[in-house]
Amino acid sequence: MSGKQDLADRRKGRLRYQIRRKSHGRLRLSVFRSGKNMYAQVIDDAQGRTLASASTLDADLKAALKTGADKAAAAAVGKLVAERALAAGIKQVVFDRGAYLYHGRVKTLADAAREGGLDF
Repeated sequence: MSGKQDLADRRKGRLRYQIRRKSHGRLRLSVFRSGKNMYAQVIDDAQGRTLASASTLDADLKAALKTGADKAAAAAVGKLVAERALAAGIKQVVFDRGAYLYHGRVKTLADAAREGGLDF
């Protein structure tokens, strides 16, 4: 592994440890961003299941977006994952930013999910 990947894994591990300690049974809203797309999932770690998900590769979003790698795309994914989570009866989650800094596209996705009705 490269040095940057090691550091990212360490950051992700530290964050997951804190989430486990402080979540008090809440579900986890996990974010992954690549160079071209954004993905978000609501995960139940106790059962190991994904309960709701959204990405810029969804057919309805992909047609409406210019690119999947900007803040507008992140906001659309945040609203869609919040809508799907609320439809599944999920209102409270813990935000898992992964190894990414809470800045830019990750922050935009989180703000859009809050506006969509999720509580974290």
